[in-house]
Amino acid sequence: MGLLDSFLGKKRAAAAPAPHGGFYALHDAYGDGPDYDAWDARLDAVEQRYAEQEALEERRRQKWWHRAYWQGRRRRWWAVRIVAATLALFIALVAWLAITAPLSRSLEPIAPPEITLLASDGTPIARNGAVVDRPVKVADLPPHVIEPFLAIEDRRFYSHWGVDPRGIARAALTGVGGGSTITQQLAKFTFLTPERSLTRKAREALIAFWLEAWLTKDEILERYLSNAYFGDNTYGLRAASLHYFYRHPEKLKPEQAAMLAGLLQAPSRYAPTRNFDRAKQRMELVVEAMVASGYLTPAEAAAMPVPRIDSRRRNELPTGTYFADWALPEARQAAEAGYAAQTLTTTLDSRLQGIARRVTARAPLGSAQVALVAMRPNGEVVAMIGGKDYGRSPFNRATQARRQPGSTFKLFVYLAALRSGMGPEHRVANTPIETGSYRPRNARGTYSESLTLEQAFAQSSNVAAVRLLDQVGSEAVIETARDLGITAPLAEGDPSLALGTSTMTLMELTAAYAGVAANDFPVEPHAFRRAEEGWFDWLWNGRSSLSSRQHANIEQLLRAAVNRGTGRAAMLRAPNFGKTGTSQDYRDALFVGYAGDLVVGVWVGNDDNSPLAGITGGGLPARIWRDFMVQALGEAPVRRRGAPRPDPSGPVQPQDVPDLDALPAGAAGPRLRVEGDGVVISTDIEGLPVDVRIDESGLGLEPRELEPQAPQP
Repeated sequence: MGLLDSFLGKKRAAAAPAPHGGFYALHDAYGDGPDYDAWDARLDAVEQRYAEQEALEERRRQKWWHRAYWQGRRRRWWAVRIVAATLALFIALVAWLAITAPLSRSLEPIAPPEITLLASDGTPIARNGAVVDRPVKVADLPPHVIEPFLAIEDRRFYSHWGVDPRGIARAALTGVGGGSTITQQLAKFTFLTPERSLTRKAREALIAFWLEAWLTKDEILERYLSNAYFGDNTYGLRAASLHYFYRHPEKLKPEQAAMLAGLLQAPSRYAPTRNFDRAKQRMELVVEAMVASGYLTPAEAAAMPVPRIDSRRRNELPTGTYFADWALPEARQAAEAGYAAQTLTTTLDSRLQGIARRVTARAPLGSAQVALVAMRPNGEVVAMIGGKDYGRSPFNRATQARRQPGSTFKLFVYLAALRSGMGPEHRVANTPIETGSYRPRNARGTYSESLTLEQAFAQSSNVAAVRLLDQVGSEAVIETARDLGITAPLAEGDPSLALGTSTMTLMELTAAYAGVAANDFPVEPHAFRRAEEGWFDWLWNGRSSLSSRQHANIEQLLRAAVNRGTGRAAMLRAPNFGKTGTSQDYRDALFVGYAGDLVVGVWVGNDDNSPLAGITGGGLPARIWRDFMVQALGEAPVRRRGAPRPDPSGPVQPQDVPDLDALPAGAAGPRLRVEGDGVVISTDIEGLPVDVRIDESGLGLEPRELEPQAPQP
């Protein structure tokens, strides 16, 4: 009982007299009876705690989306979590604004500044980009320049917090002014897209509050005036005032400032150089807004004259050419950030570009298109033709069109064979392929027991190339192509890969041949001169080269293709190296090669990929290549480094041309005729009819009346 008493908190009563012997007391010996009220209170507390434990366990078993999960929460619980969620949302919002709307972006021009591209000799070739100029400072502008913009765009600019409900209502009722404040407009054209949606409007208002919180009113106005579009490809108040009135904004007259302020609503529609009457009417609306805002009296508004336009800028340069369009992204990376217009000198050679334009213009193309790329062995692009007419089709077929290279791809097959240890004298079967699912055939159905690698490459044997791919493996061929800079997808294990069925650009293919010419690869085509590498940079540049033996062997094959093979129409007096290519069904015809310090690729084809009228790589493309090279290298072509020099003590023999006495005559004997300023000897070489022409440009050997070749798969 002592323990129970202490639990019940009762004091022990005085000792009662002992009951009468033989009888038991039926009453409590310590008082009148238990405290039932205290017992009930304590039992209720225990039951309540137990019920709370049960409710807590039940809530834990509930999912958060169930209503019971949230019922019964205390106010303090809700208050703590609401404050925490609000703080987390604020931090996330500030982080999002800092990432998507950095304040530094409002200091940058919203349109890429104007860049003028020059040829290597300083000849202007193209001008691209917006007309921008350095930012304005509000403190330097007279009040009559600022007031028209505030009156027509945002009358309460200096009193609102980024969003002006009164301004929105006034614009809706009167039609004067815009619904967006100057801060909202800055947010829109600096950070957002021009889409029209409620989401974009909400983001615009949010960014406007952000700008107002971190920038002063004058800073916001300065950034707005320095980036707003005023028409005629002109951005910013300084560029606009110089463009339309040939004045700096600090020297603008009131009427000139009023007209410029009126352009902001629809710059292209109100540009005074093209729509002066519309600009004048809009200016009158601005003047009325200035009177309503208290900036002008009615008398001053009536006396304000109409300004005279003084636009002295003349842009006679094209905004784009095939070369300029390709060079512009690289120019943007090289240009310094800022508002100033810049002039950059490219690698384009105006003389070589003129030659390329003339030789492609006079080529008998018919309805076909043409592309030509000329570069130095180090990748400097010196001439580019992307099509017959840029004005009609700016699509660049030299850098954008992905076409089959045909037999020009055999360079990688034979080079892989040479890297595996084979030599030009190694023989490969030239008999028809009669097994397997892929059975290519040779042009004109000409076969033999076997050919050396040099002969097979010169004759562009299809069956020999496929067998060679099978011997060295497609992996080795693809690795060789990758080493030379080919990034186009190449199908591993596909025997047709040997015949150039994988598509790539002419630029990419020509750069690979440049790597062979320089024996330093991969070569990256570029439009701007690069600083010479130091020895440390050279050590870690990641480029490769062939051994002297491998390089000599591949050049022996390339030279044989021109001297005795399918590329005879491209023969020059100087040592020249190249390969023809014709894709399946005559859809693409190519010649890629190099001589002197030039690497040139020529492509002819139709944009719709339809077959050409029997044109092969050894025909028209080879002649275009030769015409370009003859004029580019001149009568005394630049000797390629490492080329053998004639011995002055002995007779000097014409290079790459067999002796005339060694030409075997056909059954009917050779025929001699005079054509123009030269002499043509018609004869046969090993059953192949050829014309040997001798004129002021030297001696040339061309096929005569060749029957159309079968397609090069």
